[in-house]
Amino acid sequence: MTSLRLAPWSDQGIDLLRRQNSAEATEHLGGPETAEQLRRRHERYLDLTDGRMFLVLLAEQVVGSVGYWTRERGGERVLETGYGILPEHQGRGFAVEAVRLCARRARRESSHAWLHAFPSVHHGASNAVCRKAGFELVGECAFECPPGHIMRSNDWRLALGRPETGEDRPG
Repeated sequence: MTSLRLAPWSDQGIDLLRRQNSAEATEHLGGPETAEQLRRRHERYLDLTDGRMFLVLLAEQVVGSVGYWTRERGGERVLETGYGILPEHQGRGFAVEAVRLCARRARRESSHAWLHAFPSVHHGASNAVCRKAGFELVGECAFECPPGHIMRSNDWRLALGRPETGEDRPG
């Protein structure tokens, strides 16, 4: 496989967000966003303080995005990951490689014991990414994404090598 690399989120990201904003690509995420919603998402990614967003690069070409951030879940702060590869680059293992690279960064930069992913139970490809990247399936859950849109998701988690404290938050 051709080696991918992660680059910090930058102004290149707004074009990527627009390209990822198709009905097909957002089918399991509540549908396409407006131009204003995309602009706000881009700004949030640039200003992220509780995690990191990355552009996924193949040579110098942007092929997708991946990142991690903290989220309130069941009264606790958990570390979540999300990823997306442009349709023309899917099916080549890039999402799995990008998630593994992102997990390595999260392992070094966060104090969480686990990295979680919450793909829709109906999104076979995204669930396969989690399995192939080494995540373990915890079970199904109700998940809000985007705000106001509840979906049935799988809760996948990957150990980040932190000491077990019985909690999934910095200790």
